[in-house]
Amino acid sequence: MFSEQRQSPRKILKVKASFVPEDGAAAVAGRSVDVGSNGMSITLAGPLKMGQAGQLSFELFLDGKATTIDTRSKVVYCIFSNGEFKVGFQFLNLALSAMALLAKYLR
Repeated sequence: MFSEQRQSPRKILKVKASFVPEDGAAAVAGRSVDVGSNGMSITLAGPLKMGQAGQLSFELFLDGKATTIDTRSKVVYCIFSNGEFKVGFQFLNLALSAMALLAKYLR
């Protein structure tokens, strides 16, 4: 039986996102699906490896302004669905300013 692994509620977020793996692999671009205080999921054309770490970047729109969040993250799941890969990321060492922005967005 499948059990929910998310540690915080998620909110829909549809923006461009990119991931630059630490292992020197090519950067990948996709679209975000949802975001929470501990992570987010994005859709990509190709798969990523479980446990792969790197820099995840995406924009958050608050109060009429776009702010880029750039944080170290790791892949926690990768599922093929509807012709694309849905990849879940866990944020690692999220900056305090980014935490505050996410908390405001998630309210």
